[in-house]
Amino acid sequence: MGRDKLFTILKANHMLIIPKKSYHVTTDSHHRFRKHKNCVSEVQFTRPEQVWASDITYTGNRENPSYLALVTDAYSKKIMGYDVSSSLETEGSIRALEMALEKRSYGNHPLMHHSDRGLQYCSNEYQKLLKDNTITTSMTEKYDPYQNAIAERVNGILKQEFAIAQYGTNLETKKLMVKDAVNLYNSLRPHLSNHVLTPNMMHKQQKLERKQYKSKKAEQS
Repeated sequence: MGRDKLFTILKANHMLIIPKKSYHVTTDSHHRFRKHKNCVSEVQFTRPEQVWASDITYTGNRENPSYLALVTDAYSKKIMGYDVSSSLETEGSIRALEMALEKRSYGNHPLMHHSDRGLQYCSNEYQKLLKDNTITTSMTEKYDPYQNAIAERVNGILKQEFAIAQYGTNLETKKLMVKDAVNLYNSLRPHLSNHVLTPNMMHKQQKLERKQYKSKKAEQS
């Protein structure tokens, strides 16, 4: 699907498509790798590239399974990195993180990475990439979507408003759809918590305060 067609769909539906109820497990926390503590529950998000939230969401169907790995900036909600693959192997999450690292704008500031306790994020390869880039690790301590609410919220926006999971397409087409959706999301999709700025606009400044996620309460976006 091309950019113009996707934008037409979003505009016609006021950037909102009613989601279909679905559930697909993407987190396997029963593994031998080290699990880290949740270090962001009390953190005030005051600048871009202070905390990155990572997650994996299912975007395919039985005929064409696909998984989207995302790395999102907690302050600006900008999608820093993403990868679409046909499996839950660690490589997809690593490619998303590598993309995010290439797009860093504030490399001299300390950065924390927050995720669930899935195998992909606890793996030696993923943790080594974080350590090599001097990024500290934080993880959810139980299966509670509110402990990784930013990542869950961005997943929902892409799937519901940008319809990336609505079509039974092959992997290559899905990759193009996701690329267009991420570009549109970062450059055109305003957030109330960003003072009605787009993620790209919010990411370019460090002065505005943004709303925080509250326990058991989703943030307005």
